[in-house]
Amino acid sequence: MRVRGWIAALALGALVMAPSAALAQTSTAAKIDDSTIKTKVEARLKSNASLKKDTIDVSVENGVVTLKGTVHSAAQSARALQLAKVAGVTKVENKLEVEKPEGTMEKAGAKADKTMDKAGEKSKSAAEKTKDATVKGAEKTKDAAVKVGEKTKDVAATTGEAITDAWITTKLKADFVNEDTLKGSDINVDTNNHVVTLKGTVVTAAGKARAAEIAKTTKGVNRVINTLTIAPAK
Repeated sequence: MRVRGWIAALALGALVMAPSAALAQTSTAAKIDDSTIKTKVEARLKSNASLKKDTIDVSVENGVVTLKGTVHSAAQSARALQLAKVAGVTKVENKLEVEKPEGTMEKAGAKADKTMDKAGEKSKSAAEKTKDATVKGAEKTKDAAVKVGEKTKDVAATTGEAITDAWITTKLKADFVNEDTLKGSDINVDTNNHVVTLKGTVVTAAGKARAAEIAKTTKGVNRVINTLTIAPAK
């Protein structure tokens, strides 16, 4: 009877210990070593198209993966963190740094300076063109004024409307000098609002009449006041 009891106890003990041994074996089989995890993580990172050119260092200790190095963007950092979560990993510490584009600020500043320089050159060029245009415009205006003056002068010689009092006075004096019947005469010509007043002396009555006739037929003259007196030549 005692032998049978021992046998039963041994059998019961074996049954109790069998599941524990199987569980321990399963747990051991499920645990993945750090080197295997590292290899898998590195392989996943290198095979990813967006991370090929980035420098990422992988270390694993007791299932904890640590990522170090630099990537080009925050999105790549997040992608690396996701790829590091392979079987056997208990935690991922992402210490990756996002690399700033080298010389971005300097390039932007240089570009801004270059843009401002070009704008300044364009403004300067525009100002110079405006100045040239102004000078040319002034010269054209001056030339036009001269031409208008010349045309006005020409018109004054042919039409009474543009003839001035001074022009009439000058014209009459010149005509009187060239008139034979007025030789030896002393005639003063005064013109006001195209009204001619003749003063002074003439040698003959014919000369007085001739002076009045010349004045009346001169263009631009509206009326003639003849106060000439007849006096022998001195």
